[in-house]
This record gives sequence, structure tokens and C-alpha cells, in this order.
Amino acid sequence: MTQPILAVQNLSKMFGGVHAVNNVSLDVQFRETVALIGPNGAGKTTFYNMISGRMKPTSGTIAFQGRDITGMPPHQISRLGISRSFQINNIFTELTARQNVEVALTALHGQAVSMFRLASRNRPIQEEAEQVLARLGLDDLAHQRAGVLSYGDKRLLEIAIVLATRPTLVLLDEPTAGMTPEETRHVTRLVRKLADSGDYTFVVTEHDMSVVFDLADRILVMHRGQRLAEGTPEEIRNNPEVRQAYLGEEEEEEAQA
Repeated sequence: MTQPILAVQNLSKMFGGVHAVNNVSLDVQFRETVALIGPNGAGKTTFYNMISGRMKPTSGTIAFQGRDITGMPPHQISRLGISRSFQINNIFTELTARQNVEVALTALHGQAVSMFRLASRNRPIQEEAEQVLARLGLDDLAHQRAGVLSYGDKRLLEIAIVLATRPTLVLLDEPTAGMTPEETRHVTRLVRKLADSGDYTFVVTEHDMSVVFDLADRILVMHRGQRLAEGTPEEIRNNPEVRQAYLGEEEEEEAQA
């Protein structure tokens, strides 16, 4: 097997003597989409925060394209080619959709964001922003103020901003959270199209299992900070330990009621 794009080995994070993540390993191959799932409190967000540099691990290592990035700050990790979306929209609401993407491109091309005025006169940056928006189906909304976009389009705009940094590995954190069923289907189709293009490798956290099973090539299940299971969507769907992790606690509570 070829060297994975992301190799996480025995990663742990402790808070006050309690393991939020305990000895979790994960290899992600180039152009693969891996879903990270688990009940609330499973440690998914902490795991993401360590990969993206927002938290330093207590122990373990993270390698990206063969390079040790353990404990690197987020801006350095981003420059290497890992970009992350967040559960909460991370956009400039007073700027247009295209201007939001232009800000990311301005920083990518080594200009200070305070020079954004100049970027808006830079035709190559404008054209690149329009191309990124088109990939997410937002080209018709390029001149709309971001603050008035629908919730689903705001989430797509955030993904467009992530793609503007030209990542190799994209970390999507609950990309369909809070969406209507139609918005969820729309976003899932677009992410699937991006994955099928072969331009990106994805690691996705998501509570909606229909989205997970539609997008993922492989799934890592976490429970109480530990790795519970890993496999294809079909293997995970039929895994009794996974079913117990999601349903067992509810059944116990009902039995005690």
C-alpha cells in the first residue's frame, strides 16, 4: 500500500486527567473520503482539533504526506495543504460571496488581507474566485452579500473559502448540520462531486448517517474517546458494537426509567 496522505498514530489528549481521545490511530489514503462518527462526547472534535493544529496532543504523532506535523500551529498546517471547515459559519457577512473567496485567495497569494481593496481590482483573483464558486454551484450568487444567503448556501460558501486555500486534505466538520433535507441532499451531492473529481482527500464528521453512508469510502467509529470500529460503510452498518454504541445507552436509560 502506498504511503497515506494522513497518518495518525496512537493519538491521545487529556484534560484534567481524563482522556478526551485515547490512543486513536487512523491512516487516510490519497483521494479517499473517510468519515469520523460517534455519539456526542466521543472525542471527534478534539481529534479534529489536533489534526488541524488547534490543540496539541498529549501523546502520539500526526504525519501529513510523510512530514511530522504534530503540534504545529494551524497556519503552518494550512500552508502545507490541510484546510478545515467549522460547524459554525466562518464567513464575512458584509462582503459578497465572491469577496469572501477573494479574501482567502489574497492571503494564499501572499498579500496581506488588509490589502483586500487591491485584490478586488485584481482580475486573476476575481476569475479564480468565480471558478471556485462555480464548483460549489454558487456562481449565480457571487455578488450577493453573504449575510443574506440561505443557511445551506452559507455552508457551501464556507467550503468554497476552504477550497480557495488549495488544500490537498479537507476536514469537513458537520457540513450538513442544521440543514433542511433538501439542503442536505444538495450539499451531499456537491461534496460527492468534489470527491469524485480526484482533486481532494476528505475527512468528514457528520451525525446524519445517510450522508455518511453516501460519502464515505471508509468509516472510523469513536466511542468515549477510543477507536471502536473501522471499515467500509457496509461493515460499519452491520457491526453490532457500533449499533450498541449508538443505541445501547438509550436502551439502558429506558430500562431504568
